[in-house]
Amino acid sequence: MTTSVAAANPSNTRLGWIGTGVMGRSMCAHLMNAGYTLTIFTRTPSKAQELISMGAQWVDTPNAVGAQSDVVFTIVGYPSDVRQVILDSNSGALSGLRRGGVIVDMTTSEPSLAVEIHSAASAVGCSAIDAPVSGGDRGARNAALSIFAGGEEAVVERVKPLFSLLGKVYYMGGPGKGQFTKLGNQVVIASSMVGLCEGLIFAHKAGLDLNHFLNAISTGAAGSKSLDLYGNRILNRDLEPGFYVNHFVKDLGICLRECQNMGLALPGLALAQQLYLSLKAHGEGDLGTQALVLALERMNNVSLQSVGKASL
Repeated sequence: MTTSVAAANPSNTRLGWIGTGVMGRSMCAHLMNAGYTLTIFTRTPSKAQELISMGAQWVDTPNAVGAQSDVVFTIVGYPSDVRQVILDSNSGALSGLRRGGVIVDMTTSEPSLAVEIHSAASAVGCSAIDAPVSGGDRGARNAALSIFAGGEEAVVERVKPLFSLLGKVYYMGGPGKGQFTKLGNQVVIASSMVGLCEGLIFAHKAGLDLNHFLNAISTGAAGSKSLDLYGNRILNRDLEPGFYVNHFVKDLGICLRECQNMGLALPGLALAQQLYLSLKAHGEGDLGTQALVLALERMNNVSLQSVGKASL
């Protein structure tokens, strides 16, 4: 481990970032605004233009990111993407990272892959942390993400000043434990979103004013982050992604496979995944997770679209 990582100071810690999607762009910007020099890679260079205009250097391979960085962050779409951008022997970030460097994967991915990355990093004198996040696009913009970290605690502590620029980090245990925490988080969110959408459908069918309904229940036991983040968006028909349906289907699929490995039966999780899969079947995978309301509207032959603007 290099002293520059321990210090996490803009003057001696070079950062790399791979993946500048809905959340990655905001997270990169926070680090740059704190004075860090960033080298970035994304498969679609146009998605990095804003960051390049701020002073980030774009390179054409993850390997080049690793070669110019002490700490490399990744936040990409799928486990296959994680494997490619980190572990590919020719183009992956780890192949370019010097001894003492750190890989921080913030993608929601498979716990077993996090363990594999940790082992591969250790074999070449580097470190790896799995650090998936919760909070969506709003949390990323406001530097208010919850960060679930797995790996060696000493390494997490050394990188903590960087995490503090993005949100609050929680150390959850050894390699893979950050991913297990995020999967559990997704189980809770999945059922919460089903409940929120079902509650709105029920209230609509009962003839309630949905703006007033959300105001009334938000301060009671039904209040939740899901309601706060997505209640207005649903009523305003704002289905833009803070988190993509496609990625949520991926997350819930990983959850179900882990349940099978552990011999767990979680019927609420299975139901939620089926409902989200129905959105994909209707070509709605690039909408936000709040688009779940569309599936329930179709099942009940109702529409909340005419409700109008919410005032929660």
